[in-house]
Amino acid sequence: MNLETYIETIPKAELHVHIEGTLEPEMLFEMAKRNGINIPYKSISELKNAYCFSNLQEFLDIYYQGANVLITEQDFYELTIAYLKKLRQQNVMHVEIMFDPQTHTLRGIDLALVLNGINKAMDEGRQRFGITSGLILSFLRHLTEEEAIDTFKSALPHKDRFIAVGLDSSENGHPPKKFERVFKLAKEHQLKCVAHAGEEGPAKNIRDALDILSVSRIDHGNSALNDSELCQVLISRQIPLTLCPLSNLALKVVSNLEDHPLRQMLDLNMLVTINSDDPAYFGGHLNDNYKHIAQAQNLTKEDITLLALNSVKAGFISFDIKNDYIERITEFARNENIELSKIIANDTF
Repeated sequence: MNLETYIETIPKAELHVHIEGTLEPEMLFEMAKRNGINIPYKSISELKNAYCFSNLQEFLDIYYQGANVLITEQDFYELTIAYLKKLRQQNVMHVEIMFDPQTHTLRGIDLALVLNGINKAMDEGRQRFGITSGLILSFLRHLTEEEAIDTFKSALPHKDRFIAVGLDSSENGHPPKKFERVFKLAKEHQLKCVAHAGEEGPAKNIRDALDILSVSRIDHGNSALNDSELCQVLISRQIPLTLCPLSNLALKVVSNLEDHPLRQMLDLNMLVTINSDDPAYFGGHLNDNYKHIAQAQNLTKEDITLLALNSVKAGFISFDIKNDYIERITEFARNENIELSKIIANDTF
């Protein structure tokens, strides 16, 4: 099979996606009408034309505006199940979904309602599609740490419904240090921690996310290559980076995909993965990200196989399920006569 078909059919996982960022324009308009929410766009095409961003903040302004149409438990269920249906079509076995509780609670939406809708869809996704999943509660870094702590405490009665905490929104001006206490609280409650770092911000933000917040995974991490010592830490500790090529292109983090750091990171044996971030806004779901970066950087089937394996290795998945998923990927690759010896020679898997 050709490379495009190989990408479409290889089993894989997605680890960096914001459920609010999967809200397609058609669904946004439907929910706005149903819930009586006024939006400043007259048509779907006009809304889509607004998805032209110069930086992260311009995107966030529209992103939060779109999230305003999410009101009921049914809204969050429909949003999530629609995304899971797309994953099924892309041969995704496992997903870790981020959500921003403060985006909703600040509008008076009850946290339990949000969790009920998302978790109902995730349960259905496991039963109907065989997609395992986990939920990551993300704090908005442009708000205060006190607000993050309040959010975390309000979420504790529902701790069994999410697997980790994260940190997203505007990176510049909001360093990891700002959220040291709330991440310490999460660790005390045996939760995994991740954080956006090094997307628009410097490599120091990645270092601080590791050293101060004790994260297990870095979301984005593009600027890591600016710090050779940091790269060695990421390599030696095999800290995963959840890269998002089309997001980086749309937000001008890179000027073109040929210059995206993924190829160099792979060559350095960094544990990198491909993800969609906010696919409704950035022009592509998971397989689209694979295809575009593969074309731009001349990736091979061996590279795609390694990236799929990385996506499973980097996931917060039980040992048995992880081994099963790795076997599915390696069996798929063997059936396509992919040489696996080089991929697994370093005992990464």
